[in-house]
Amino acid sequence: MQAPQRIAVAGATGRVGRHVVDVLTAHGHEVVPVSRSHGVDVITGEGLDAALARVRCIVDAATGPSPEEDAATTFFTTAARNLQAAGQRAGVASMVVVSIIGTDRFTAGYGAAKVAHEQAASAGPIPARLVRAAQFHEFVPQLVEWGTQGEVSHVQQMRTQPVAARAVAEVLADLAVAGVPAPDGPIVEVAGPREESLVDLATRLVAHRGDTLKIEGVSDPSDQNRDVYEGGGLLPGPDAMIVGPTFDEWLEAEC
Repeated sequence: MQAPQRIAVAGATGRVGRHVVDVLTAHGHEVVPVSRSHGVDVITGEGLDAALARVRCIVDAATGPSPEEDAATTFFTTAARNLQAAGQRAGVASMVVVSIIGTDRFTAGYGAAKVAHEQAASAGPIPARLVRAAQFHEFVPQLVEWGTQGEVSHVQQMRTQPVAARAVAEVLADLAVAGVPAPDGPIVEVAGPREESLVDLATRLVAHRGDTLKIEGVSDPSDQNRDVYEGGGLLPGPDAMIVGPTFDEWLEAEC
């Protein structure tokens, strides 16, 4: 077992970050939660220098309030640069940055904002390991809610290989403890056990809940990212880390 380390988690109250905090804490590491609710702001920099004192690694799982491309790009690039600058001042040795499988295939939208995030994190003085995850199981209920109009929920047609946020957090925690061996280390992909259709996932979710909501798949021919969603652009490559549970196993345990 490795000696306890002091590790900062940006986005510590978020969907992935809270699990990273739990995993690291359970393994005896000292976790510094970085979030506005803890008095630390990655955008203004408030409290950041103090939070990163004696930290060995930063896990960047922070997300902004808006999925719109310009707003998300501003958030991600500002946060990444602030974490890099404050981390360098504090002597941080490495960073682990959460991203999305296939994000480099997007030409617009949130996916394009994540590309800018990756570039900003990788351009800093602290070596950063990029971890691209598939869509989270937890993403499905959110999309169903967003798409609901009356008795119907309109869900984007998408091929995906969904993964549990907790499983991704375990990978992030392991990489944070291990450190980054080189600034040009390979991008890590993490995905679930099998390819799924997002529309099928949504249908199984509402059936599991006993909900009468009808799921309808949507496909917008004018969406420049349509082929990424529907043509397998979000699926993992052959070297991806494959981790459970399946979506159905997650449904039984969590919903």
